[in-house]
Amino acid sequence: MNKLTLRDIELAGKRVFMRVDFNVPIKEGKVKDATRVTETLPSIQYALEHGARLILGSHLGRPKGERNPEMSLAPVAAVLESLLKRKVQFVPDCVGDAVAAAADALAPGEVLLLENLRYYKAEEKNDPEFARKLAAIADVYVNDAFGTAHRAHASTEGMTHHLPVRVAGFLMEKELTYLGKALGEPDRPFVAILGGAKVSDKIEVIQNLLPRVNSLLIGGGMAYTFLKAQGLETGKSLVEADKLELAGELLREAKAKGVELLLPVDHLIADAFAPEARVKTTPAAEPVPAEWMGLDIGPDTVKLFAGRIAAARTIFWNGPMGVFEMAPFAGGTMAVARAVAASQAVSIIGGGDSVAAVNQAGVSRQITHISTGGGASLEFLGGLALPGVAALQDKV
Repeated sequence: MNKLTLRDIELAGKRVFMRVDFNVPIKEGKVKDATRVTETLPSIQYALEHGARLILGSHLGRPKGERNPEMSLAPVAAVLESLLKRKVQFVPDCVGDAVAAAADALAPGEVLLLENLRYYKAEEKNDPEFARKLAAIADVYVNDAFGTAHRAHASTEGMTHHLPVRVAGFLMEKELTYLGKALGEPDRPFVAILGGAKVSDKIEVIQNLLPRVNSLLIGGGMAYTFLKAQGLETGKSLVEADKLELAGELLREAKAKGVELLLPVDHLIADAFAPEARVKTTPAAEPVPAEWMGLDIGPDTVKLFAGRIAAARTIFWNGPMGVFEMAPFAGGTMAVARAVAASQAVSIIGGGDSVAAVNQAGVSRQITHISTGGGASLEFLGGLALPGVAALQDKV
């Protein structure tokens, strides 16, 4: 983490634009889960306590450049107000005269929340003029939205060209610290657990982690592409035929680097993609019947994976071990979640379905760090530069 943070700059009296990630679920005008709001409270409170005139900008959903009342941030303003126990002003736009007037009128220690940035197509297009308008209402730029840092949008990258002070918020700092240590100086053994549907979604991550991890545990639908690449019959299991050669290359690369790449040794197979399907457990070495498909790892694989997890000192996990949304196929994912939680290792959950899994298993409080950015954490661990991070100032 070599970026300047809120602690490194003068905030008193400054107009501070803080890019936050308030992309929360809203139903019937009510915020259903305020986790993303509470995660950024330390940055918001610090800025306000140090006299910042704070302007918060975020997107919500995918309004596709049009005003959609169901994706307004107005309900978030009410939640934030109750959490901060102070008035949160809300303006129903994010650029224009009314926004500029509201920003200029802020006194030190006051906070303004702008309307959904993605009501303008110019936001996702990183339009230079739109970025200039956003920057015009601020003196200082803070990015505390790691979940959007992999997107070069106007509010994450474009507007930074117009502001001399560009620093990380505390949530951004936390994300970069944990993920950076995992890539750079992990306590060993370092075990990475990757699941989910497709190898193609995780190619860069696998390639970048192979020289760094001691063990790579692969489950979920993506495991069947690797099993098929080894010549095993996988029935109707999810297989990316165009990635079989790549899977074979990754297996050979792991062996050449001395990295233990573990695939399921058994799995739960079903005769239909449905919770009421017939289910049986079978060794991975045995052919999956033509009309059956693998939908979860089996008990022997759970024991195998749990053993490596228990011995680890650093763990990174992204992606479920099976179709955990269906109760008959949730066992493997839940077992891995419990094993990671019970481990003495520094444990990092890389966003997305894995976060849902640890919440479902009731073990989220036992995880060292749960990333707020699934896509961003994968790109970071894949060795890709994140535009929203690269735009921030480095520590000298």
